[in-house]
Amino acid sequence: MRDHMLTAIDAAAGLEALDAVRIEALGKQGRVTQLLKTLGGMTAEERQEQGPRINGLREAVATAIASRKAVLETVALDMRLASETIDLTLPADAPLAGTIHPVSQVMDELAEIFADLGFAVATGPEIEDDWYNFTALNIPETHPARAMHDTFYFPDEVDPGTGAVTKRTVLRTHTSPVQIRAMQAAGGNTPIRIIAPGRTYRSDSDATHTPMFHQVEGLVIDKGITLGHLKWTLETFLKAYFERDDIVLRLRPSYFPFTEPSAEIDVGYSVVKGKRVIGGADGWMEVLGSGMVHRTVLEAGGYDPDVWQGFAFGCGIDRLAMLKYGMDDLRAFFDGDVRWLKHYGFSSLDVPTLSGGVGA
Repeated sequence: MRDHMLTAIDAAAGLEALDAVRIEALGKQGRVTQLLKTLGGMTAEERQEQGPRINGLREAVATAIASRKAVLETVALDMRLASETIDLTLPADAPLAGTIHPVSQVMDELAEIFADLGFAVATGPEIEDDWYNFTALNIPETHPARAMHDTFYFPDEVDPGTGAVTKRTVLRTHTSPVQIRAMQAAGGNTPIRIIAPGRTYRSDSDATHTPMFHQVEGLVIDKGITLGHLKWTLETFLKAYFERDDIVLRLRPSYFPFTEPSAEIDVGYSVVKGKRVIGGADGWMEVLGSGMVHRTVLEAGGYDPDVWQGFAFGCGIDRLAMLKYGMDDLRAFFDGDVRWLKHYGFSSLDVPTLSGGVGA
């Protein structure tokens, strides 16, 4: 019986024929199954003798079927791949053209504008150490920003001997940790002028918030830096970005743990055909957070706050794109809808330049 079954398995020319052999041997009424049922009526001595033989037959048949099935599936796949060919010389049904996502376009615009002001682009890890993301930025342990419902935490790294937490990491909630890394890299004795665009993560989702979004952080460290330098920098940036000379700013006192004093930056807007348009002074719209770098943050970065001063600012890149290009829902940025990208996307040849227009 064993040789007969193994021969039938090897002779199976296709998956259907192999399945028929399997049913004949191992199905509910299969020959091997019937043999297994006889074990219950045997004496202990007979079961001890016949059991290994019958179970060995079942294992041999099952192994042979699995091996033959793998061979037949490989042959079937090879035949399918050989038959399913595409003639790449045929013309496409529609012209294919890649477009630049608005977020990528705005990042390029920011880099172009701030490069003209002498800023370099800095980057940092998206999986960030808790110290860089919170502690070094003067964010206390009790601050709401550290709450689990706002921050994506990774499992703590624990010392196996003592059970003490040795490291805590998070998906960074802002690009501000790049400030600390840039200051440490500068050694505490060199002026800094950087922007840090990148992805950030918070547990939030609605028309104006998404779990993953983009921010740009700006940092200037030097001797004799004042709020006047901050205001001029942001005013120059916003005029270049929105490509309007009638940009009016308002600095409104606020609070951020990492700056002191802190200020929200409002930009004036006008109402055109019932819609808000940046420029003019019919009303005010918040666009940026900013302030003078806190002494504690300077010290964490290795700078003497009695010698060095600085300012920092930050805003959402997605929000900047919405304000400039007339988008009304932040979630559409991440839906992957080609129709949306075709409407709002940019030609790959429209590279932002200050001479040609950053919103080309």
